[in-house]
Amino acid sequence: MSVRLLCKREVVTVRESEELHAAAQLMRERHVGYLVVVEPADGGEALRPVGVLTDRDIVVEVVARDVDPRSLIVGDVMTPDPVVVREDVSVSAALADMRRIGVRRLPVVGGRGQLIGVLSIDDVLDSLATELLDAAGSMRNEVRVETALRP
Repeated sequence: MSVRLLCKREVVTVRESEELHAAAQLMRERHVGYLVVVEPADGGEALRPVGVLTDRDIVVEVVARDVDPRSLIVGDVMTPDPVVVREDVSVSAALADMRRIGVRRLPVVGGRGQLIGVLSIDDVLDSLATELLDAAGSMRNEVRVETALRP
């Protein structure tokens, strides 16, 4: 299965130049802990990921160091040049990348590097849970169907 089928298409994004406290407020308003930092791509409406900002980045780099978040912009705290995954890559290959670099989310990009979505471990687990439930249901229904057909 390709990443394209599982990734979330509604991505919350920010620009590098935005104030950090505004990005934190956006996380709170949208109930997310992960923002993709973007810039325009190809002079059009497409966006290209140039970084990521997590709630953990803010805690570790700002709060724990007792830095005033109003003195910072997103670019001061974000992780630049994020590892991305192309939309046509298999989910298992994306999971291997996540494990290798120790992250739970990856920006998903199209063929020109444009942001398509975000793949998270949660998305993968939801899909696997559904497949396992279907497999278990198939086994349970096998007995029910056989009992109905051969009383």
